[in-house]
Amino acid sequence: GTAVVIGMPHRGRLNVMTGCLEYPAAAVFAKLRGTRELPDSVSGSGDVLSHLWLDKELRNGSRALLLPNPSHLELVNPVQLGVARGLLESGTSVLPVQIHGDAAFSGQGVVMESLLLAGLPGYTVGGTVHIILNNQLGFTTPSVPLGRSSRYASDPAKMIGAPVFHVNGDDPEAVKRAVEEALRYRAAFKKDAFLDIICYRRHGHNELDEPAFTQ
Repeated sequence: GTAVVIGMPHRGRLNVMTGCLEYPAAAVFAKLRGTRELPDSVSGSGDVLSHLWLDKELRNGSRALLLPNPSHLELVNPVQLGVARGLLESGTSVLPVQIHGDAAFSGQGVVMESLLLAGLPGYTVGGTVHIILNNQLGFTTPSVPLGRSSRYASDPAKMIGAPVFHVNGDDPEAVKRAVEEALRYRAAFKKDAFLDIICYRRHGHNELDEPAFTQ
């Protein structure tokens, strides 16, 4: 069989679940409304909406796993690599995908620790496709010069000599071509490939303001 193993943070998770993995939107809205998820005999409530995860068989017969992720944005990375490695060793063909925020990718040490293992015989998963959603906010500081010392959010990829495709997020055709190139590279060389999708948060960092307010 074939499996796509996805590790990602909160933003965009519900779009991936409902738009790509056919998770019922009604279930998302029920959770948004606070519909009771547990039996009345059990106290407490379910996990927050942005932590939802999915293990789904797709219509083409392949399997998609969107792994659960805690609030620490990049903590899922080594877990995702471990799941992918386990599936590989069980005979499953695997496409590992990691989705990152720009500041989290360049600023959290677990990213570099995971990349360090990318080519080691006991850990490799045959290459991961990394998608950096680079909204240029760098959390709440300007990315350059206050957010990092290097020019690109994707610069940690240089430590393993991986190719980085910088692409304009407002040009969906260009993004499609960049994804295809990254997939071809990964398939040919069994190594990591990166997309640095340059975009912005249309409604600001907190969804209620325009980006300059958080700078």
